[in-house]
Amino acid sequence: MIKKIDRKKERTRRHLRVRRKISGTASRPRLCVYRSNSNIYVQIIDDVAGNTLVSASTLDKQIKTKHANKQAAKELGTLIAKKAIEKDIKTVVFDRGGYIYHGVVKELAEAAREGGLQF
Repeated sequence: MIKKIDRKKERTRRHLRVRRKISGTASRPRLCVYRSNSNIYVQIIDDVAGNTLVSASTLDKQIKTKHANKQAAKELGTLIAKKAIEKDIKTVVFDRGGYIYHGVVKELAEAAREGGLQF
């Protein structure tokens, strides 16, 4: 019998594997990405203190595209970069959240780099 692969479970396993290797500090926080079917969420987190420093999502009023597509990811990447630079955060560690670095995640990362974040 062929078993169906649980994609959410596989993503969480990949995410835990990534999280074992990277962690955010006060000097270099973690840029965490979560992607659902309808929205994209991004946070900049200091894991030592356990604080979310900056957050943004496609639900924000500044984002004009209200879907989880590449255009919304570009807008979200520039918005999170702008918010981070306002709080004097210039370098981050990128946490792709167990997702493949392709499509929406890649567009978000490239837009954040163009916005001024270094990772």
